[in-house]
Amino acid sequence: MAAAAQRNLQAALTLLAELQRAGLQHLVLCPGSRSGPLAVAAGLQQHRGLRLHTAIDERSAAFFALGLSRAEGRAAAVVTTSGTAVANLLPAVVEADYGAIPLLLLTADRPAALKGCGANQTVNQQDFLRANCRWYGEGPPTGLADASEAALRSLAWQAMAATAGPPAPSGPVHLNLPISDPLHGSATDLLALAAASFPEAQDRAPADPLDPSVSNPRKTEPALQPARQRAELFGQPAEPAATHHSSLTDSPGEAPHLDPDRPGVVVAGPWRGPMAAFPAFLEALRNWQRRSGWPVLADALSSLRGCPDLELISSYDLLLNQSALASPDQQALQVLRLGPLPASRRLQQWLSTGQQRQVLISESEPRPLDPLGSGALQWDGGLVSWLASAPPGWRSGSPAPGCLALGRQWHQAEQALQAWLDQALQPDPDSGLNEPGLARWLSQRLPADLPLLLANSSPVRDWESFGSPSAPPRPVFSFRGASGIDGTLSLACGIAEALGAAVLVCGDLALLHDSNGWLWQQQLRGRLTVLLIDNDGGGIFEQLSIRPSDEAALDFERLFAMPQAVDPCALAAAHGVPARSAQSWSELEENLAWALPESMALVRLRTDRRADASLRQHLRTMAAARPDPS
Repeated sequence: MAAAAQRNLQAALTLLAELQRAGLQHLVLCPGSRSGPLAVAAGLQQHRGLRLHTAIDERSAAFFALGLSRAEGRAAAVVTTSGTAVANLLPAVVEADYGAIPLLLLTADRPAALKGCGANQTVNQQDFLRANCRWYGEGPPTGLADASEAALRSLAWQAMAATAGPPAPSGPVHLNLPISDPLHGSATDLLALAAASFPEAQDRAPADPLDPSVSNPRKTEPALQPARQRAELFGQPAEPAATHHSSLTDSPGEAPHLDPDRPGVVVAGPWRGPMAAFPAFLEALRNWQRRSGWPVLADALSSLRGCPDLELISSYDLLLNQSALASPDQQALQVLRLGPLPASRRLQQWLSTGQQRQVLISESEPRPLDPLGSGALQWDGGLVSWLASAPPGWRSGSPAPGCLALGRQWHQAEQALQAWLDQALQPDPDSGLNEPGLARWLSQRLPADLPLLLANSSPVRDWESFGSPSAPPRPVFSFRGASGIDGTLSLACGIAEALGAAVLVCGDLALLHDSNGWLWQQQLRGRLTVLLIDNDGGGIFEQLSIRPSDEAALDFERLFAMPQAVDPCALAAAHGVPARSAQSWSELEENLAWALPESMALVRLRTDRRADASLRQHLRTMAAARPDPS
């Protein structure tokens, strides 16, 4: 093997091996020549425990890795070649940024001498992702082969630590790695190198960077001054940091508190903290409710629905149409907000128009989370620490009478409304499907603990409003950081790979938008059931008030709904995925039982988006007109 090619491969091996020691378990590899040394190194590192996945579409690869990262709570890596391949990573990086999900991007690049002189496939890829990354690092401008072993090891630890935070929240990290020619040695030399023993440091078991017992002299803090770190590692001149999180600090400051002896409510939004921190968070919330008696308005993505020993309000989106619960007295309550806002616009309006004292507790997320401008006092130390810092007299005792009375009012209204929804959405076995009814039926019928991904737009909103509170607990995911429909199927595949099984509830446009996600069927080791709500276009746009009565005045279908003449069952079958269709509740029950044991399967659920928009409006109107149960 040519000496230069061997140095490229050895540098790539050193970097990947050290990333494994720093906690990397999954790597998603996209094809390319410039990234060849990284690809060969990844293939060799499989024998040392690296879980390697391959994908021809960089956008799909990034979302698959994002699903893995969200489900496992640690960064998966994506490797791409140079040029526009890097640009295809941006949608997933944006979601990782705003959703606080760890992700590592390893992109091969041309050496600096080939930039700006017309060389093929040289672009400003170093800038494509920087605005949404926690940290940016580079290899030497002359090529990865010129990096010392110590510099590569340090780079690996810094990158993995930066994906997990703090002080910044978890998020994406970009390592741009110039690689010089020659890129590839001969097959004979490659086999000889593969047979050779790797350095002893690469034989040790991977460490967990989140484990406080881990100590490694090469591990440094993920500083928010990447240019300075590059100068230290590779002798480059320092330049201003480009990350948009450079003003974050280590200390959340003094915690603002609420009085548990005065009436209030808890609003629990989507869970975005580390997965390992959720059990302690749940117990802290139970303790607060036992002490305060406050009702907990729990978003479908809070991971709280179905948890025992919590008194939850699931139908707040409908209940806030009732005058008794939206009264001026209610608007002057204390509010403990946990994490980002739920999607309910009625809840958001209620929070923004009241006179409540609001305290917003986030889990290691210092970025502002109050788009309502409500004046909420935000503290990012987490609920467990917030409760521990409260005055001792507030951490023990029983709820005050006024708090108990408020809790009874909310819970009586919840019970009455849920009983009414059971009747209003009771399916006739031979009748057609509707989307609010699907949210209720599926929440009750899907197996307990089976991970669920709800696509953005209508599915997640219907689950929030119409999902059954008696449903068993299960992990519920939806990628609401940027709320796009990009990569939905690939995200679901990543979750299924990480957790062993998953169900995706998705609309037809979102599924078609990520049709390359079907390619994961060839290597997926987890089971995935895709429940496709096919309403022939963008159903959520039917909930807008812009469709005119005179269809000739505005082509609503072409401008908004955009129905596509694609048979989703045929498209799935072309990728080797079996599919069935259901148009009635009896067919749905039969086909769901068929699909769940399959390694990957599609069940197409035909609905009528215009009729479902009318049904949602009817349910909200009837819910608002119901008498106060108290």
